[in-house]
Amino acid sequence: MNGIARAPAWAPLRRRHALGLLAALGIARPALAQSSWPARPVTLLVPFAPGGASDIAARAFSTRLSERRGQPVVVENRPGANGQVAARLLARATPDGHTMMVGSIGAFALNAVLYRNPGYDPLVDFAPVTLAVTTPNVLVVNPAVAPVSNLAELVAWMKARPGRVFHATSGIGSSPHLTMELFTQMTGTEATHVPSRGGATAVMDQLAGTVPISFQGLGSIIGPVRDGRLRALMVTAARRSPLLPEVPTAAEAGLPDFDVSSWQAVMAPAATPAPLLREIAAEITAILREPAVAEALESGGYTVAGGTPEEYGAFQRAEIARWRRVAQAANIVLD
Repeated sequence: MNGIARAPAWAPLRRRHALGLLAALGIARPALAQSSWPARPVTLLVPFAPGGASDIAARAFSTRLSERRGQPVVVENRPGANGQVAARLLARATPDGHTMMVGSIGAFALNAVLYRNPGYDPLVDFAPVTLAVTTPNVLVVNPAVAPVSNLAELVAWMKARPGRVFHATSGIGSSPHLTMELFTQMTGTEATHVPSRGGATAVMDQLAGTVPISFQGLGSIIGPVRDGRLRALMVTAARRSPLLPEVPTAAEAGLPDFDVSSWQAVMAPAATPAPLLREIAAEITAILREPAVAEALESGGYTVAGGTPEEYGAFQRAEIARWRRVAQAANIVLD
């Protein structure tokens, strides 16, 4: 004998009998450290085409989530109607954590504010998982068309040209569109909206001189700002961006209480169990905060968020309330 006690051959049978007795008596088995989720492949719906911010956020954690949990995690792009096509699919999905959506401020907040009937209610049909990333918008001018160097000069320049100032965005109801509406309301200025076919096209229109000013996502204007074709006057975040450290925040530029971000978040169908939501949120948050993942996202202009379902739910409700006020003041209603 080597001194190691061996379990008798009938021990497994006794253990199964004991577990069956506990079940018969209604006594739960001891909780495992990790649940059995996922039991099969997970689908991450993305309501926009590949290469956009929501797609980037989804792919940032999908591979690692698959590695950590041992099941395929498939990113499925379902673009259409500013996110409404994928959102309706999510609303009808089984609430078991195997279908989720990585979407934008548009899909999870602005559609509910702007459209008469988007076909879903993000506060009723979805369950919050976690805020994934945020990115500030940047107020940029084409210096050849708008020869201004700071916010005060821009406001004076705009007020001297009522009805003759245009701004470009990726589309009606986009984050840059609503950000400009908030800006004009707070500064008493006017700017006519020129919606484009996407963020890249809006930047091209501004570089061509078609429009003098715009709010754009940080990642889309770093190059033109660094080479001098566009001039950045402020970032709409509480802190300066390490990618454009010389550009002041809105508060530093003279516009306090203008902390505005575009964002991407993860949501599940309504009625997904709360413990499962917390488990998934913790897993995604851990992946997003891994140094390699965080560095890759931050190099593209994103700020890693993460957090609990409760934290994201409170944030989402506040965003919907804020942008509803802006849309009502601007009388923006879409069919």
